[in-house]
Amino acid sequence: MKPARFTYEAPETLADALATLAGHGDAAKIIAGGQSLAPMMNMRIAQPGHLIDINRIPGLADVRIEGDHLRCGALIRHADLARDETVRKHAPILANAAGTIGHYAIRQRGTLGGSLAHADPAAQLPVVVLALDAAIEIASATGRRTIPAAEFFTSIFTTALAPHEMLVGVRIPLAGPREGWGFRLFTRRAGDFALALVACTLSRAAGGVEDLRLIAGGMAATPMRLDRAVRSGTGDAAWIAQAAREVAAAAPIEDNERISSDYRRELLEILVLDALADALERAA
Repeated sequence: MKPARFTYEAPETLADALATLAGHGDAAKIIAGGQSLAPMMNMRIAQPGHLIDINRIPGLADVRIEGDHLRCGALIRHADLARDETVRKHAPILANAAGTIGHYAIRQRGTLGGSLAHADPAAQLPVVVLALDAAIEIASATGRRTIPAAEFFTSIFTTALAPHEMLVGVRIPLAGPREGWGFRLFTRRAGDFALALVACTLSRAAGGVEDLRLIAGGMAATPMRLDRAVRSGTGDAAWIAQAAREVAAAAPIEDNERISSDYRRELLEILVLDALADALERAA
């Protein structure tokens, strides 16, 4: 199939893009990499009347340190996110996850902002920004706002973005001392969307594990925060195994016609166990 008829423009400033977005309302869609939107248009699942191509706008792919945060522009490609030295140093879980997305061609075109705005619950980057306690920067013709990632994903393929708004960046707190991370996913074939994935961050302290954030994706309408099911502990092998069992038992996993919740629950326990072990090793 071919997409329905649409008009197109490629503004060269953010102000022009936001003005156009405000003028067209629900009929307009932002396009950058097009790795999700273009196939949806070809199948006529999405039928925007006007496309706003933001690839010519300067500064939207910048990565920089701002005080105690790492700021990543929405237009940075997955491949660049995976190899950027600043990201690898200050948010290595984000670089690692970006390198697992799709295939080579997808990583060359797909963008951080596009993945987050698309809000596929089986995608890597929504899960990771939640594990990092990131904040999402949103712009419109009338101003800017920043909201926690925990408030951004509202349902499957649905976010807190209004029709006249555009995601422009992500702010990530800089990692503290003795902080570790783990990221694990399971796919049937390389490049497929994950049947289950887990991202976690934590810190080691004298009393044991602190500041645990554990997010699972691919099993519900939005990524799920599951660390509240985990009891405090020392971070030894017995604690890791118990935590994995507790998380798997507590997770509200949705059944579907292809994959049973029992199967996903087994996957979740294994992925949590491995991700926690990785995080604790990195935090040593």
